[in-house]
Amino acid sequence: MTQSISNMQHFQLEPWLSSQSQRAESALLHYLDSENSIPQLLHSAMRYAVLGGGKRMRPLLVYAASELGSKENLNPKLVDSAAAAIEMIHAYSLVHDDLPCMDDDDLRRGRPTVHKAFDEATALLVGDALQTRAFEILADHSQADGAQTIAVRLAMIEALAGASGSKGMAGGQAIDLQHVGKKMDLPALEQMHAMKTGALLICAVQLGGIAAQVSKEDLKSLHSYAKALGLAFQVVDDILDATADSATLGKTAGKDAANDKPTYVTLKGLDYAQELAKELKGRALNSLSHFGPEADALRYLADLVVDRKK
Repeated sequence: MTQSISNMQHFQLEPWLSSQSQRAESALLHYLDSENSIPQLLHSAMRYAVLGGGKRMRPLLVYAASELGSKENLNPKLVDSAAAAIEMIHAYSLVHDDLPCMDDDDLRRGRPTVHKAFDEATALLVGDALQTRAFEILADHSQADGAQTIAVRLAMIEALAGASGSKGMAGGQAIDLQHVGKKMDLPALEQMHAMKTGALLICAVQLGGIAAQVSKEDLKSLHSYAKALGLAFQVVDDILDATADSATLGKTAGKDAANDKPTYVTLKGLDYAQELAKELKGRALNSLSHFGPEADALRYLADLVVDRKK
């Protein structure tokens, strides 16, 4: 039986979300270079790309997963570095995704995309620089307290590299671009989104779990949770693209249909997509069934993903 948010009376939802969102913003501000540092234009554009709002779902998943381990063994600065790194990877992917050679979008998070606010060449460099900065953050062992912490950082680097490369996010984007205007069956659509969206969400909980030094079995449970959650995230994205307006979404609504891209809605219909989102949330919650209150933040985030309106 799944556990819904309404049953988690002991977990203070809004205070946790507020504090952890602010924690993520503070980490990003700490790790981003000042817009006054050379080259000023590039650093200004990087800050524009990263600090322009957003749900911060990936850092929140890092923080939530890190709560599964022992607080005595947890290094908060290590968790912050993981949260900042994965959000920078996500931000770089959005900057590149919006470019004319890909989705050609003018609006992101309610304001002009990076290549519109600056220019295409700067946007390309912003993505490149954010990607390398993410790994620089994780590789920084200046505050490491021994070989164990270095090993943890290496495990994080391996997880993030795999999730963002050709077998993960970048590969999923490649498949997406190759299928514009082409037919795609449901298994192929799921595979694409497991790579494009799901891989980075799985990585987020892995980073939190690795930082908390949870068991291999717990990491497997986190993987199952995030696999279902990642697919649910994309299904809801498809639903919102078909049903919400641009002002609500903060990005161009109806873009998938206009570009003749296969989605869960175009392939199976709106009712199917809505039921699938609910089913996937149930799968995600069931993956956490053997955890106690320490997993309540993860349960809350599953509801947040499926019930969101933008």
